[in-house]
Amino acid sequence: MTDHVLQLKEVTKTFGSGRTEVQALKETTLEVARGEVIAIIGPSGSGKSTLLTIAGGLQTPSGGEVHIAGERITDLNEKRRSRVRLDHVGFILQASNLVPFLTVSEQLRLLDKVKKGNMSAAERDGLFEELGIEELTGKYPGDLSGGERQRVAIAKALYSNPSLLLADEPTASLDSDRAFEVMGLLKSAAVKKDAATIVVTHDTRLTDYVDKVYKMVDGTLRLEEEKEAERLPDERTEFLEPEEERDGV
Repeated sequence: MTDHVLQLKEVTKTFGSGRTEVQALKETTLEVARGEVIAIIGPSGSGKSTLLTIAGGLQTPSGGEVHIAGERITDLNEKRRSRVRLDHVGFILQASNLVPFLTVSEQLRLLDKVKKGNMSAAERDGLFEELGIEELTGKYPGDLSGGERQRVAIAKALYSNPSLLLADEPTASLDSDRAFEVMGLLKSAAVKKDAATIVVTHDTRLTDYVDKVYKMVDGTLRLEEEKEAERLPDERTEFLEPEEERDGV
């Protein structure tokens, strides 16, 4: 078994053709190991989201190979890719992936019907408490604030115990204190669950929690910094005693 949950080998992505051709992602090779958290920073339109969706099998590259949990997914049909995503990948996207007609609890029960190996009831309850959403379980997404929806989406992604977690601006709707709490939680989950995690963010303060920092500019990815995470969750937050709910958070 490889130590790298995600492997991108000379991956490229091109949109359009001829005079309208745009190379959104230039030749990129990237490996993310079990328990490793990396951040990708860069301006809007630089290719970060394209890289993230290719890494998660949501779109196919124009060239190169994508391997998730040791399986090459590049040439799989959509049905098989969907199974790989369900079994191995957790997504935290800017556009909430919550089902609008299901309550918070029902979102997770739906996952239990289609996938095995999810969190136990005790783990789920602890996660809800850490995220401060234990009082929201009977509510629908439309009844939640932006910050609440974001935290529920994070809980949904972590609940499935993914081996690969892909987060696109996971703290964008949160205030600073809650953002630090969430990043600490993602770091802790990666270490405890041996999961590989990629966080796309504009907030360079959050890179204190990651092992490597990459920068994306004009479709080119380069390593900016490799380090030990400077702040672990218990140094910054107390997840078992979340702060009182803030307005809009």
